[in-house]
Amino acid sequence: MEHRDFSATPSANAPLTDGVTQTTDLPLYWRADGPPGAPPLLLLHGGPGAHHDYLYPQLLALSDTYRVITYDQRGGGKSKTDDPTPVTWQTQVGDLAQIVTEFGLIPPTIVGYSWGALLAMLYATQCAKGGDARLAPARLVLISPAPITRAWRSDFEAALSARGRHAAILAMREELAASGLRERDPAAYRQRGFELSVAGYFADPTRARALTPFRVTGRVQQSVWESLGAFDLRDELRAVHCPTLVIHGRQDPIPLESAAAVAQSLSAEFIVLDDCGHVPYVEQPELLFAAIRRFLAESHGSLRSSHPDPTHDDSR
Repeated sequence: MEHRDFSATPSANAPLTDGVTQTTDLPLYWRADGPPGAPPLLLLHGGPGAHHDYLYPQLLALSDTYRVITYDQRGGGKSKTDDPTPVTWQTQVGDLAQIVTEFGLIPPTIVGYSWGALLAMLYATQCAKGGDARLAPARLVLISPAPITRAWRSDFEAALSARGRHAAILAMREELAASGLRERDPAAYRQRGFELSVAGYFADPTRARALTPFRVTGRVQQSVWESLGAFDLRDELRAVHCPTLVIHGRQDPIPLESAAAVAQSLSAEFIVLDDCGHVPYVEQPELLFAAIRRFLAESHGSLRSSHPDPTHDDSR
């Protein structure tokens, strides 16, 4: 496996170790942050078709006591591909299984955000259907999970579209257009434009600041959602049995009913964060990280006592 060496105290936005996978048919970019030998967490970003780094630097808070391993899912970020073959949810689940195996994360603790939470659920249902039981999740943390039915996804799309026309967001867009920032500081203008493009995800759109920009590969996003068809995961999730924490913002444009159904189907702990939309790591970070740390500590007994750490090279 490829490794690159970084300083002992990397900046918040620099990976401690990174490389590309060796066992997937398309090499996928990965990075690992946190103390080598610490309990590993496999972090799944949203999208589909996005990339991991928009969750950072905020999610790096977990790397003080955990080895946080993440990767750019196929088709996005540094794992883009020119292969015209459509990327499907089955493709993404297969890649996830390969990564769990390659990194020795058996059984894995998976932290999924948005689409990443849905990918974690799809992966868990496939393990429960007769896949390799060793690869099944030991525990799941599902943050702002994407809708688990097509109907709830339609509700989300309608809600997000309506929020984009909110008076506060329209006023901020007008203010940006009239500011002259585009000419004075094009980079700052692009940054602010990105923040306003996602402001509808927030309970308070004025909080959409200091965000790490990201791009979504449209064809990957489309092909993955199309592959799901008229999906409804409620029954399949009932076959998944592992400690699970579901965290959802009360003002998330993704229906709260969907997140509640996730928790009910998985017999999971369910935490609703008030004054919070889809981005709790920005909107309610203290409550979010306290809940995650407490859940991981309480469910520690479901893990094996130690894991190998293939992201660390002792010969360096």
